[in-house]
Amino acid sequence: MFFKLSLRNAKRQARDYLVYFVTLVMASALMYSFNSLIFLEDVQMLAKNIASLSVIIVFASIVVVCIIGWLVSYTTRFMLQRRSREFGIYLLIGLENEQAARLFVLENLAVGGFALVMGILSGCFLFQAMRAIILTLFGMSYAFVFSISLRAFLLTVVYFVLIYLSAQRKCRRRIRSMKIYDLLYLEKQNEEAVIQTGKKRRKIFAASIALGVIGTILLPMKSTGILGAGFLIVFLYGFFLSFASGVPAFFAQRPALKYRGQTLLIFRTLTAKLATVGTLMATISLLFTAVLISEGCGQCFHALFWNRARQNASFDLFIGIEGELQEHTPYLDYIDNNIPVTASRIYNIYLSSDAPVLRYIQSHTKYYAYYDKDTLMKFSDYAALRDMLGYPPVTLAKDTYLIHCMPFLKNILQDYDKPIHPGGSALTPGGIYTEPFNQFQSSGNGHQYILVVPDEVVSQTSHRIYAAQTSEPVNDAQFEALEQIQLDGSRPDYDWLSVKSREEAEAAFSTVIFAFPLYYLALILTMTAAAILTVQQLAETDRYQKQFALLGKLGMSRPEMTRALRGQFTIYYAMPAVPPVLIGVPFICHLGNSVEPGTLTGPASPLYIVSGTLALFFAIYGIYILLAYISLKKNVLPEPE
Repeated sequence: MFFKLSLRNAKRQARDYLVYFVTLVMASALMYSFNSLIFLEDVQMLAKNIASLSVIIVFASIVVVCIIGWLVSYTTRFMLQRRSREFGIYLLIGLENEQAARLFVLENLAVGGFALVMGILSGCFLFQAMRAIILTLFGMSYAFVFSISLRAFLLTVVYFVLIYLSAQRKCRRRIRSMKIYDLLYLEKQNEEAVIQTGKKRRKIFAASIALGVIGTILLPMKSTGILGAGFLIVFLYGFFLSFASGVPAFFAQRPALKYRGQTLLIFRTLTAKLATVGTLMATISLLFTAVLISEGCGQCFHALFWNRARQNASFDLFIGIEGELQEHTPYLDYIDNNIPVTASRIYNIYLSSDAPVLRYIQSHTKYYAYYDKDTLMKFSDYAALRDMLGYPPVTLAKDTYLIHCMPFLKNILQDYDKPIHPGGSALTPGGIYTEPFNQFQSSGNGHQYILVVPDEVVSQTSHRIYAAQTSEPVNDAQFEALEQIQLDGSRPDYDWLSVKSREEAEAAFSTVIFAFPLYYLALILTMTAAAILTVQQLAETDRYQKQFALLGKLGMSRPEMTRALRGQFTIYYAMPAVPPVLIGVPFICHLGNSVEPGTLTGPASPLYIVSGTLALFFAIYGIYILLAYISLKKNVLPEPE
């Protein structure tokens, strides 16, 4: 009978706290899939430093275990508080405290165990999706093979056991020490007010707003980031703990606004709620801030790695040597015998006698100059290189020059109409092109821009370049042999070697190392915080039913009730999300604009990264909001007549 009762209560708990149960399933699926990455043989063969991936994922998993542990611990305590009267009745009819505690623990272990099983099964498919993404990043073929990693399975089970044993042990100890009276009235206990007087709360409300503004400004800066983070933490807790006094003070000076529509009902209900869960709301808001920063950093890193690779590796093989007397002979001897080259060209990059284009760029945008003069390229070399890369052919009209630059300079240089005078000639602008052209590094085809001029006007050589396309990607052994030549004592220290396959592999590896764990943490944090908010909201179903039943008797129509419920609902879910948006958006924009100019442009610009971050966050958050709203609307509002 004891186990039947535990099983029945577990089923009811899973039904009543469906959002919590689904979150546990999704969390265990994510934990299993990321644990599987540690033991993924395909990835272990892709990079020498893959051990660092295992270390980072283990570290991220420890953080995730703490987060999920907090979710389970909080929800378990919350369920105990909501069901305390039930357990008090169990004691009244003869159960011992130890038996009641064991009953509660078995219920939660049954729910957690079932969620773990469902999560691991789901995680097997999620892992295959992640495996496909990783192999695609590395340019490898993918074939679906359903499998379960025993080591990942055991590691996930260990994590869940630690989470549940810690949470259930606390609740079991609490039930064993509680008296019948305590259990019967536990549900009526609320969070104690940290700030007792209304006057003090209003002062703290104003001070917290000021600290929030200062903290948002200081957070992105290297020297003051920690101080800014401290200010923001104080702001969030001060704001939510004092909000219950700040809003009445606001409406006290605006009575017309206070009694407009359902405003009084909405904000009275909201302030009453925040007066009891202010600390929780501040913690949720802090987690959401971490979510937006993690997602934004992940997207910035991903865009940064791939844009750099794209700009650095237009050609399959690219070797730049500074100095006119230096030759590519040591490299060419190896390339001719070991690498299947389909097209190649050796050419010079030249310096102009002046720098009008450089000065114009520096006066119109942030630009880190490497040369003190404009760099030039012969049109014959430029036409041959475009042909090698498969770009459309271009023409150079008489007495004109072309500009080939990175995309972020195009809008600036479009307005440049001044002539240049290489070799004593006068050349006017003839067109701008922005295809990837190995212009990111200093020993490339100009530093972020180059002027294409007639062959006869160039004279002073800056550096010499060998560019080639190959029938097969340059493999690791070939790259290491070329690198060994580069590092040979007979070579100058400023040789620059770029291999397309290597650049792409490093971008893929960096994405897996840095971006994936940040997405992992962001997803877990979003689901945890949203689940706790939703559990809190759905637990108020009975109170909402009584409230709206009374309002119906007082004459409020169902459409008015719907608007009031929607208003309460919107503000409840918006409040912990608005401060993180106001903090996270400036931080992400500053991060995106702090990298090298021209790295994050186009679809990878800070504006797109911010939009993508907010879209991903609110897509997940919106699912929880929608589920809670549908449930409350169905169970709270009276049936339409």
